[in-house]
Amino acid sequence: MSTLLFQPHPILSEKPPRYERAGSCPFICEREANTLGGLLVTRVMRSPDNLAYRWFEHDGDGGHWHGLTWGEIARRAGHWQRTLQTEGLRAGERVAIMLPNGPDWVSLDLAALGLGLIVVPLYINDRPENAAYCLRHADCRLLIVPDAYRWHEIASVDALPGLRRVLTTMASQTPDPDSRVMDLQSWLERPAPTEEERYEVIEKDPEAVATICYTSGTTGRPKGVTLTHRNILWNAEAGLRAVHADEDDRFLSFLPLSHMLERTAGYYIPMMAGACVSFARGIAELGEDMKHERPTVLIAVPRIFERIEEKVRASLTASPLPRRVLFDTTVRLGWERFERSMGRATWCPRQLFAASLQNVVGDRLRAAFGGQLRFAIIGGAALADHTARMFVGLGFRLLQGYGMTEASPVISVNRLDDDDPATVGTALPGTEIRLGADNEILVRSPAVMRGYWNDEAATRATVDADGWLHTGDQGEMRGDRIRISGRLKDIMVLSTGEKLPAADIEAALCLDPWIEQAIVIGDGRPCVGALVVLSDAAGQPDHAQLLERLNATLKRFPGYARIHAVEVCSEAWTVENELLTPTLKARRHAIIARYPGLIAALDCRR
Repeated sequence: MSTLLFQPHPILSEKPPRYERAGSCPFICEREANTLGGLLVTRVMRSPDNLAYRWFEHDGDGGHWHGLTWGEIARRAGHWQRTLQTEGLRAGERVAIMLPNGPDWVSLDLAALGLGLIVVPLYINDRPENAAYCLRHADCRLLIVPDAYRWHEIASVDALPGLRRVLTTMASQTPDPDSRVMDLQSWLERPAPTEEERYEVIEKDPEAVATICYTSGTTGRPKGVTLTHRNILWNAEAGLRAVHADEDDRFLSFLPLSHMLERTAGYYIPMMAGACVSFARGIAELGEDMKHERPTVLIAVPRIFERIEEKVRASLTASPLPRRVLFDTTVRLGWERFERSMGRATWCPRQLFAASLQNVVGDRLRAAFGGQLRFAIIGGAALADHTARMFVGLGFRLLQGYGMTEASPVISVNRLDDDDPATVGTALPGTEIRLGADNEILVRSPAVMRGYWNDEAATRATVDADGWLHTGDQGEMRGDRIRISGRLKDIMVLSTGEKLPAADIEAALCLDPWIEQAIVIGDGRPCVGALVVLSDAAGQPDHAQLLERLNATLKRFPGYARIHAVEVCSEAWTVENELLTPTLKARRHAIIARYPGLIAALDCRR
């Protein structure tokens, strides 16, 4: 193995505070790393030969898993740096990544950050119009995409003359008519690879902008959130102090790295902790990848667990009564055992059976996750109570948290020894939280963004003069714990003047096993209607049956929340058909625009 040379890093001569878990390797703190490039340097100096990343590559034999150590990924990023420098890019210029999670994503990110370039991550399945807007808005100089076809989709919307280079990870058999397009392998051969690649940290200012991360845009144009090296490092350290991970952990990365939850919690935090990250092939192969890679930590959205719960419940429906009773008893006793471990319940004799039942009933489900899962961090949306109860009752630890891109992104999270799944936990160390007008959650910490890229008005409207980030989320405090109660902008106002939380109603509708997806329509109307996507369990119900099922889920809502009309969409809402954001949130306006006939039918049925 060749020797890895480093540019001197003055922060390393200091003795920063260390926070460690008993029996583990101390993690790297923000002050020690100083910048995200410095984080890689420090990690390599501590554990150069430890495994850093694993990924699957297809080949003639079907494919194999490959790995890189920390020293190897630094050498790889060093070569990418030398190639980037041939493009004449200057510190502060923007480079965009539109790739699936994997070693190429990481290599360009680390190479660019060390050189002081600003990384603009784009969702791999984003609409060409959206990608073109972000590229022009950020004035990007370089873009990397999987293939030339993806680039030409974007270029058909906007030729983007300011973009100097377009890299494709897949080589084309014919020359591209756009002279800016070059395949990655040829590009990397411009400076010949050497045995000793030096990873440099030219950017040493922690307050320099590291990334412009565009919001997913459920409504209107996305805004570019500017985050500094310190924003991200501070958030990563605070997250690691709240929920510990170490070099014995393995993360399975499947949420897009273009989303700050995965980027901070599933990429930079493992680097701080020295943990290995395995990149999943995709949602379709997620089950196989979990069994093969046996992760100890997952960063996930609730929908992953909700889908598994739906399959388990559907299987139980067709099972004999004794099996259903055994399952329900296991979940109930497991939940009681969990509540006792959190100090919220007392011991009772039936708890003697809880652990044994969990092992018998939960073994198959835990094996589906690889059998080694210590915990999953859940973010991006609310985790339904019934989903939390089932998994926790079967012995899983799902730690619900809360955050937003503008906060780098984690604001609060439940702890392993202090967990209440009905809340999003307590604030990260050093994070201030208070409730403002209309119970809006306000946040202040060193992780709060610098502002929106080229949008001072939006910045002033979101971060006030005292540094408080106005989240737009409504909440309540239960002691030190935060409970999210809704979104200020998701309040639906009927023509009668009544106000309803659209997202809460939609979440309640989806509790019914017949309902796969739902949005409610009511703004400016006298009553509420719904567009739904049915699950396979629903069959072909008539309108009256469907209404009865929907309204049965809304018993805790006021009478004016009753669904008066419902229409069924013939296709599921997905990222590919542009009706979901890449983080699986419904694009309400896109759905309404797609189905004007169904919206009109709702009005006719009322």
